[in-house]
This record gives sequence, C-alpha cells and structure tokens, in this order.
Amino acid sequence: MNILMVAPEQIPVPGNGSVEISMLAIAKQLAVNHRVTLISRKARNLPRVSRMGNLTIVRVSSGSSSKYIASVLHYLKGRRYDLIQVDNRPHYMAKIKAAFPHTPVTLFLHSLTFVKPTTKVNESLSRADLIIANSDSLKANLAARFPRHAGKLRKVHLGVDTARFSPASGAGHSGTFRVLFAGRVIPRKGVPVLIRAISRVRKEYGPVSLTVVGGGKPGYLRELKRLARAKGVPVIFTGKVPHRSIHRKFQQADLFACPSQEHEAFGLVNVEAMASGLPVVASNIGGIGEIVKHGSNGYLVDAYRNSEEHAKWILKLARDRELTVRMSRQARKDAVEKFGWKQTAKKLMGIYRQFGS
Repeated sequence: MNILMVAPEQIPVPGNGSVEISMLAIAKQLAVNHRVTLISRKARNLPRVSRMGNLTIVRVSSGSSSKYIASVLHYLKGRRYDLIQVDNRPHYMAKIKAAFPHTPVTLFLHSLTFVKPTTKVNESLSRADLIIANSDSLKANLAARFPRHAGKLRKVHLGVDTARFSPASGAGHSGTFRVLFAGRVIPRKGVPVLIRAISRVRKEYGPVSLTVVGGGKPGYLRELKRLARAKGVPVIFTGKVPHRSIHRKFQQADLFACPSQEHEAFGLVNVEAMASGLPVVASNIGGIGEIVKHGSNGYLVDAYRNSEEHAKWILKLARDRELTVRMSRQARKDAVEKFGWKQTAKKLMGIYRQFGS
C-alpha cells in the first residue's frame, strides 16, 4: 500500500508534540510493510526530505494554516496514493479529499481541540471516509457532538516505544520518594493541585520530591514556584526536555502524577511512565481510565480537583514500597502487552484493510 500521512502545521516531525511523536512512531511501523510518505512543516535544522527505508518525510513551507495547506496541496499535485491519513486538522482533511475525491481519506483525531461543534467542522467531517479517535472517551465525545458522523468513528489507542521507555537498571531508590510530572505546564494540567498534594504527603510521610518536566509561560511558572515555596515543596522545574531524551527523567522517578483538570483524550505520558515501570496516580478524566487501572498499575482520582484525593494515593505508594514495586511491574507488563506502537499500527491497518475491502 502507498500511504500518505499529513501532520499539523505547528511542530515539525520529528518534534516534541504528542501528535508528531505518535505520527512518526506509527509511520515507522507502517513502513515495515508499506510505502509511507509523511508531510510535515519545514524546519531550519531539518532537511527538506528525509528517507528511512520505506518511510519518506517531506517538509513543506508553513508560517500559517493557509500557507501550510497550500504547500501540502502543491506538493501533492500529480501524485497518487492508496490511502491518505490527515491528523488532527478536519479542514485540511476536507481540502485534501476535495483534491483526491476517489482516494480514501481518513482523519485521525488526538483531542477535541480542533473539533468544536460548528457548522464548518461538521461540513469538514462529512468529507472524511473514516474518523479515527485515540480513545473510547474521545470517540464517545465525538459521537455526541456529531451524531450524523458516528458511523464513521473507529478507536485506535496510541502507544509507546517500550525499548526506550523501560525501567531503570541498578540499585534501589534513595530515601526520598520521587514524584514526576511531564507535560505542558499550563493551568489545565493541574500542577498547582499536585504541589498542594505533595505538601500534604510530606507532612505525613517525610522526604518527597517533585520534578516538573515541560515548558510554560514565565508568569505562570513564577506563580507555581511561589506556591511551592509557600507549601514547602522542593520542586525542580526542568523546562522543556527533548522527547528523544525524556525517558531518562522517567527512569529517575518512583511515581508518575497526571493531575489533569480537563478532558484528556488519551494521555501519552501515562503509557510512557508505565513502560518505564512507574505506577501512575492520575485524574479519572477522559481516556486516562482506559490506560490506568485503579489498584493494578496505579490509582485513578475521581475528585481530581481536590489535592487531598491525589495526596491519599501518592501517600499510599510512598509508605508501601512493596506495593510500589508490584504496581511498577504491572505497569510495565501492561505497557508492553497493550500499548506498543506495533499494536497501534496493526490495529490501524486492520481498520484500513477492512474499510478498503
């Protein structure tokens, strides 16, 4: 099969965004048996074309949405594909379908961000031959927002590089219980809730540290640092860490915290943490409960706006190292068995083959 994948315009591939990380990982797996072209935005430090076996990454001019899609369509002129997948941009998908009316064109959605229930989005979705959602939660939300397109919806979970994201080797942990957060440092990710939770855990347990990996606006980061000082919580803010080396941060932790305060379609960081052998304490919101199994590989926090509820489960693991070790092993097992990128690509191709037959 000759497959085309079209990435969003904001971040180049390879890149640190979860959409771009997922697309490249899936493309590499598909390229084992198929010819794959992935179109992304141009970047100063990357060549216009990269080739890796059956995978070709083509980078075109961007700068704005309209310029990017015009660049994509210009590149595609005169070319032919057996299937086209557009990620997270319904309007790009509709324009590409108009240019390729006889080619199956699918939309792979990673969040609700670009699918507001408007007439324009509804019209764009009507052009898709299939719509892939990365979780049952996202699929259900899309079906509720756009009932006339519910029949086109399919679910494919994302994955993790289980070779790179793996448990740390070597001796046991130090006396300090190390909690990790990784993601965009923005209000919806709930870092203030986590800082307050760690403050409570420290009062009852003792030495607990927090590392926050990810970039944020300077003003918001200053607010968080002030809160951490006021609550007596030692926090290391690392800033952005390239995805190619972020696995090392997971290997330096005992527990991963995901205190999201708004819908998470999937939550890629949670499977990365699990593959690294970390139990996860996460808000029970969106698709997170499809990954984190309460009492098995981590704990789900129902009252996720309440820092005491997060603190309760973090404290339980800090106090019981045997439980932490047991959950760590289960988390790794679940990641390897259910969430490898090979499984993601296999499920996706199964849907595409069934659709094409």
